[in-house]
Amino acid sequence: MKSIFDTISFDCSKNVTKTYSTSFSSAVKMLAPSIRQDIYNIYGFVRFADEIVDSFHDYDKEMLFDLFEKDLALALTNKISLNPVLNAFQFTVNKYHIKTELIAAFMKSMRLDLTKKTYHTKEEFEEYVYGSADVVGLMCLIVFVKGDKTKYEALKESAMRLGSAFQKVNFLRDLKADHEDLSRSYFPDTDLNALDEASKLKIIAEIEADFKSGYEGIQNLPMEAKFGVYTAYVYYKKLLSKLKKTPSEAIKTTRIRVSDYQKISLFARCYLTYRLNFLQ
Repeated sequence: MKSIFDTISFDCSKNVTKTYSTSFSSAVKMLAPSIRQDIYNIYGFVRFADEIVDSFHDYDKEMLFDLFEKDLALALTNKISLNPVLNAFQFTVNKYHIKTELIAAFMKSMRLDLTKKTYHTKEEFEEYVYGSADVVGLMCLIVFVKGDKTKYEALKESAMRLGSAFQKVNFLRDLKADHEDLSRSYFPDTDLNALDEASKLKIIAEIEADFKSGYEGIQNLPMEAKFGVYTAYVYYKKLLSKLKKTPSEAIKTTRIRVSDYQKISLFARCYLTYRLNFLQ
């Protein structure tokens, strides 16, 4: 029965989320059950695409990405795929009528990671971030508002800014791995070999502005989504705070993280804030 295969596909996307990101999966658990699975389905898709370009060093990445892209197109057209992650993703795309332009922008940025190592201009950087992060936030927003076009348009800008903030925090946290292991340099006008406090603080100021705009959107999200997104927001804000306090030299040589104990404390405070209705 097709329903059994779909259930297996959904479970696969859920397991991908839980395995690759304990922090994000914790935030997803705070979403209402009515939308939770669809966010798993989106994350499973973006995670697999990202893994191809970031991790499969002993294989022909371009060939694998081409195959993945072809399978994606067939999945969206035929509304089924023997790849469980793509089968789950197409279900959510077709359920909420997620625009193919968002998916195409994401795939374009992922493909850039196969060949492009340095982003020299702000325009190049913003285009990459739009495709790799902003559109993912927009896909999730469509689910959060359950396809309501008016609500989507009202929250679109803040969702993109929050996606940008998350991605830029990831870039700063993963500076060592991106630069040394993948030879990538995302931030324009920044010499990562000579990253100093002034350059670091400039990047952080931009991220803080993105977070401010993103928070305004969180306050207006439907109740089904508000707590989960706020939890992710608080986690990334904590991570940014730690990066801000970490000397630039240390950021270049180590990966900053939020400890499990700190995560538990953060999630508890998030719940209290939410229950006391302070997210106004």
